[in-house]
Amino acid sequence: MQATSSFVNIAAYKFISFDDTAEKRPEFLAKCDELSLKGTILLSPEGINLFLAGTRENIDRFLTWLRADARFTDLEVKESFSDDQPFKYMLVKLKREIITMKHPLIKPEEGRAPAVEPLTLKRWLDQGHDDDGKPVVMMDTRNAFEVDVGTFDNTIDYRIDKFSEFPDIVAQHKDELADKTIVTFCTGGIRCEKAAIHMKNVGFGSVYQLDGGILKYFEDVGGDHYTGDCFVFDHRTALNPRLEPSLPTTCTACNATVSPREQLAPEFVDGSSCPHCAK
Repeated sequence: MQATSSFVNIAAYKFISFDDTAEKRPEFLAKCDELSLKGTILLSPEGINLFLAGTRENIDRFLTWLRADARFTDLEVKESFSDDQPFKYMLVKLKREIITMKHPLIKPEEGRAPAVEPLTLKRWLDQGHDDDGKPVVMMDTRNAFEVDVGTFDNTIDYRIDKFSEFPDIVAQHKDELADKTIVTFCTGGIRCEKAAIHMKNVGFGSVYQLDGGILKYFEDVGGDHYTGDCFVFDHRTALNPRLEPSLPTTCTACNATVSPREQLAPEFVDGSSCPHCAK
């Protein structure tokens, strides 16, 4: 899509001690306005989380500017492409956490949880076990409505409504996971990284995070061992394993055009009804 699309969409995060967020906020906002970028940037004492869209040139200029700060020199970015600007506004917010768990802040200087690369994970899933012969269990750390759009095959889904529920519910299942290798995953890596660190801190044994999340897996592997699309928090609604936006469909009951977001509504039953005719 890159050759024909006007906008580059980037998602990135990094857990890093960041104690001057208030001073940096106007600088971030000014730079994004200068480059006509739109999206959201979260600044927190535990790091940065961002979703931005703009032209190729301006996205590259922003990343050059950001990586001039030694804390973010190695910031890794996941890209996708769209014909339209997926965001309406440019927001830079100060937050206590870049992803809310309501537990002590992540301090990566004290050590990260192990990460598994997408190609290695595919090999594990192909063979049914990790390199030590232990069975591999995929654990989705996203909210239930995101999981319903698509997830890895045979994944553990605890049906959480918000990420702050994760610590309590995973503690209830600790014993049954004791002899397995657990791979936590989410959209872009931020929730599964924090989940894996928390699980290591409370005594889980063999825990990995999927490096770069589902989007990186799609980029490196495609859709093997994954069913459906990946929900994203912008107007594209979801991306398929080719990192292309989900498409509208036609309701066979009333012939209305049903957008990707409308397809998530409970009124949408493929071949039977949609939000337009269910009323």
